[in-house]
Amino acid sequence: MPAPPGFPAPAGAVPPTPPQPPAPRPPVVHPPAPQHTAAPPAPETTGHVPLPPGGPVGVPTAPPAQAAVPDPTTTTLAVLLIGPAGAGKTSVAKFWADHRRVPTAHISLDDVREWVRSGFADPQSGWNDNSEAQYRLARRTCGFAARNFLANGISCILDDAVFPDRPVVGLGGWKRHVGPGLLPVVLLPGLDIVLERNAERSGNRRLTDEEVARIHGRMAGWYGSGLPIIDNSQLDVPGTARVLDEVLARAIASPPSW
Repeated sequence: MPAPPGFPAPAGAVPPTPPQPPAPRPPVVHPPAPQHTAAPPAPETTGHVPLPPGGPVGVPTAPPAQAAVPDPTTTTLAVLLIGPAGAGKTSVAKFWADHRRVPTAHISLDDVREWVRSGFADPQSGWNDNSEAQYRLARRTCGFAARNFLANGISCILDDAVFPDRPVVGLGGWKRHVGPGLLPVVLLPGLDIVLERNAERSGNRRLTDEEVARIHGRMAGWYGSGLPIIDNSQLDVPGTARVLDEVLARAIASPPSW
C-alpha cells in the first residue's frame, strides 16, 4: 500500500515509478518502389535518312532529277546537212531518213533544182543571175515542203552545199524559209576522200578535181562557226548516221547559234 502523501515510504519499499509518456512509435518505412529504367528511345528515321536528336529537321531534299537525254530518233526535227560535193550528204540523209522510228522525209536541193528540165541553169556552166535565181527558187520550194511536212508531224532532212562565205547561198535563206528550229550540221571529210567519191559520180553531178578542191577549201570556213562538224573520212554511211544522231541529241539540248 502506498504511503500517504507527506510521509516517507517505509523501509524496504520501492517507490512507484511515475507514469512515463508512451514511447514514440518508429516511423513506418515502406520499401522503395522498384525503379524501372526507361530504355533509350530508338533513333527516329525517315526512310534511310537518320534524324539527329534535339529538334525537328527539314524534309530531306530529293536529289535533282537527271535530265533525260533527248532521243533524236523519235523527235520531230528539221535538219540541214551541209557539205562539199562528195561529202556523202545525200547518201547519209537518205539512210538517216530511212532508219528513223518516226516519219521522216528527205529533200535534196539538187534534186529540186533539176525539176527544171528545159532551161535548167546548171551551176557547172557558171554561176550567173539565172543559176542564182533557180537556186533561190529551189531553196524556197524546199523550205515550203519542209514546213508542210513539219506541220503534219513529219520530220525532214535537207541537204545542200551551203558556203560559209556567200550570204546569197548561205544559211540565212534556209533559216528564213524553214524556220529558226532548223538544225544545221556540216559533213566535211578530207579532200582525198571527197575526190575519191566524186570520181565515182556520173553525169552533171560529177565535178572536175579542181572544182572539188576549190569547194572543199571554201567549206573549211565552217570551222570556228559554232556549227557541229562531222569528219566522216573514216566512217561509212551507217556509222555517219549514228554520229549524226549523237550530234543532233546535243543540238536539241543546246541549239547552236547561227
